[in-house]
Amino acid sequence: MTAPKRLTADALAAVLESRTGHAFSDPQRLQRALTHASARGSQAGVDYERFEFLGDRVLGLVIADMLLADFPNAPEGELSVRLNALVNAETLAQIADEIGLAELIRAGSEVRNLAERKRVNLRADALESLIAVIYLDGGIDVARRFIHTYWKPRAGAVGAARRDPKTELQEWAHQATGATPDYSIEGREGPDHDPVFTVRVKVGERAPATGSGRSKREAEQAAATALLVREGVWVPEEGDMP
Repeated sequence: MTAPKRLTADALAAVLESRTGHAFSDPQRLQRALTHASARGSQAGVDYERFEFLGDRVLGLVIADMLLADFPNAPEGELSVRLNALVNAETLAQIADEIGLAELIRAGSEVRNLAERKRVNLRADALESLIAVIYLDGGIDVARRFIHTYWKPRAGAVGAARRDPKTELQEWAHQATGATPDYSIEGREGPDHDPVFTVRVKVGERAPATGSGRSKREAEQAAATALLVREGVWVPEEGDMP
């Protein structure tokens, strides 16, 4: 990730209006929404964390509503799997890249120089923050229009309803061994703003598998995927393995 363009708040709003189709009423708020904690210095409360919190909820609500309408015969389990696939960090990072958001995020050099895999969450979080600002500016209808533009084409994609790896592992484990997967945290590395967890999963007497991720849940999913692939339960797809 190259250093972000040092645009004024008004210039930033103009760039993102051209990319999102929304005219931002508060350029200063938009600028805060694209400022990572590593760039804020000693000024508390001027980064995107609060906006990210709101944007995550707005995105989840709109996606859930969209799936309910688009898949009227799908059971709750399938809807949950589709929702998880649409709101995970990898999907959000891809959409952020489509918008060209990465180059507009203000972040410290220690964050900009991280490896590609570790920057996924940065781009995903910034996109959720942007959604929050769109919602605060225009309300739920404007936020829904923006979300539908980028997420709706992905909703029916092949593989969107692939089962969550932890759920798949639990069901396979019960059928194959009668045991319940046992997850344990093996390690935690990195700074507080960019941790990497390593998780180990074991099923009965079978050899354990490990996985890493930016959160405990992500690491558990990676470990479950590794075990499923090793046991031949899953054929790995692009993005399955960390």
